[in-house]
Amino acid sequence: MKNPSHGTSPESWSLPEAFAQVVPDGKMPSELGKVPFSAWTDAPTSDEAWETLASTMAFDEPIFEPMAGKKSAAGVVVVEPDGRVWAFAPSNAYGGYEATFPKGQTDGLTLKATAIKEALEETGLKVELTGFLVDVSRTTSFTRFYLARRKGGNPADMGWEAQAVMLIPEHLLGCHLTAQTDAPIIDRLLRAMSKGI
Repeated sequence: MKNPSHGTSPESWSLPEAFAQVVPDGKMPSELGKVPFSAWTDAPTSDEAWETLASTMAFDEPIFEPMAGKKSAAGVVVVEPDGRVWAFAPSNAYGGYEATFPKGQTDGLTLKATAIKEALEETGLKVELTGFLVDVSRTTSFTRFYLARRKGGNPADMGWEAQAVMLIPEHLLGCHLTAQTDAPIIDRLLRAMSKGI
């Protein structure tokens, strides 16, 4: 790593106003908000299994209309009951992102299945999609972002694409997620949070 990340103190995870961060294989508390931090050992291993899981998460969403010249992608914004939001630091600030939300190209999967899979690969989290958040144009993709809640997983199990996973208080989102392409996601998220998502 050119600029290694570092984990925060164990106390940071239990304080709703605190920024918390873990690095690969770092030490985590046993749970947060009564949801355990434990590896998702029975995660899907095939496209069909990811699609089956995604099909259990039904809610209304607008028709996805990809932009010409952009790849279709999906991502997820995972919000804790204490109001903090999950993000990750791409390894070596890949793509120019110091921190961002998990997302990836669809590569044959549906949008929902992609979002759930990317959450696991980039943050180690098992998530349940709860609704549509926003469609945004990014550097090379047109991406649908969903809202989600954490159902399990362990952020210390993040995949190779991440060098850290973080839990960010609402008022610090703009300080940590500084890419211009994340601004409309944060804006829509804060509006949704003000309405009590």
